[in-house]
Amino acid sequence: MTKRRFDEIDQRILDYLSRDARTSNRRIADELRVTEGTVRARIKRMEDEGQIRITAITNIRKLANPALAFVWIEVDRGSQGREVAAALARHPQIGFVGIMVGRFDILAITMVQSAEQLSEFLHSTVHTIPGVRHTECSLGARFVKHDYRLSRIVTQPRTYEAESENA
Repeated sequence: MTKRRFDEIDQRILDYLSRDARTSNRRIADELRVTEGTVRARIKRMEDEGQIRITAITNIRKLANPALAFVWIEVDRGSQGREVAAALARHPQIGFVGIMVGRFDILAITMVQSAEQLSEFLHSTVHTIPGVRHTECSLGARFVKHDYRLSRIVTQPRTYEAESENA
């Protein structure tokens, strides 16, 4: 594992991109008083090293009837957690899968339009995965805050760990 620290310029570039990923390199460079080439090279390096990924984010407030579904999963044996999590992560309709510490082994998060759609998803997808013992669900009824920049918040200590390409 190698650690790469975001320096002040990297962090400021990320601040601009997190507000609007379409901000031009030239504008960022002008604001930071560095060359456009510096900005371009740093963004490319961070992308190449897997530190950042620039992508479009759906505004969930614009969906017809969005419901964020939290699916808490208990597996048969603790050793199956990784296999079940990997199987869940392969499903494109699941946006988050995490191995948890506590009452449940895994948390999967998806977006549904109705309780009926959630029920169908559970029976046709989640419960068919070997090792799934029990599930419980919660539906988000109203979005008070949804900060799509969560990964930016996590990077505040400004460190990044990645496996070395040569390891």
